[in-house]
Amino acid sequence: MEYTVKALADLAGVSRRTLRYYDQTGLLRPARINSSGYRIYGQAEVDRLQLILFYRMLGVRLDEIEQILERPEFDAAEALRRHHAALIEERRTLDRLIQNVERTIEAKEGGRHMQDREKFEGFKKERLEENESRYGTEIREKYGEDTVRASNAKWMGMSEEDYDRMTVLEAELKEVLRDAVDNPTEARARRAAQLHKEWLMCTWTEYSKAAHQGLAEMYVADGRFRKYYDDVAPGAAEFLRDAIVQYAE
Repeated sequence: MEYTVKALADLAGVSRRTLRYYDQTGLLRPARINSSGYRIYGQAEVDRLQLILFYRMLGVRLDEIEQILERPEFDAAEALRRHHAALIEERRTLDRLIQNVERTIEAKEGGRHMQDREKFEGFKKERLEENESRYGTEIREKYGEDTVRASNAKWMGMSEEDYDRMTVLEAELKEVLRDAVDNPTEARARRAAQLHKEWLMCTWTEYSKAAHQGLAEMYVADGRFRKYYDDVAPGAAEFLRDAIVQYAE
């Protein structure tokens, strides 16, 4: 079946202006132009538009979407399966958050006693929202929506024991950084990088040397990250960056 701009816009729930913009940028070209000068879209274009809208819902920028779709190895079916899995996980996370908010409201209104575990779930939600507010845009631009979603889901699924371990790793890393800034050694650099990796893997779903190095560079380039580590000890951000870069190489 074929569609004009108006028909496809109505079908997909987007504006005609959006489709014309996608055409101008090359993201979604019509299959042909008919004798009357109308853009005509076929099934292939409909399928491509569906993928574009999926990626847009996930917060992926248009230029990144085009790069993804134009990759020779791009598998549309596999991409949809990944997005389906991500959406299912997000729904589970939202269900847990809704339940926690409802229980918190009941506890605040005196309807029931809130258990410590339930309070912990609320704490994780608050921390997640805080991180999203402060760093969400930069992290998504650097690592992509799917990666951030998976990391957030792992955070929300974290047990108190997992969180305690993460806290211990963070404290040990800070102690190593304090010692290393005053007395830098290769052993301390390796230990700092290893601890940082273990700390990251509490929320990351898979390890990437490139991603680890990229994050380390952000610690120096972004004033908010630099302050966090330089508050531990002046110069700690650069020391950690150099240690991670050397460790990954």
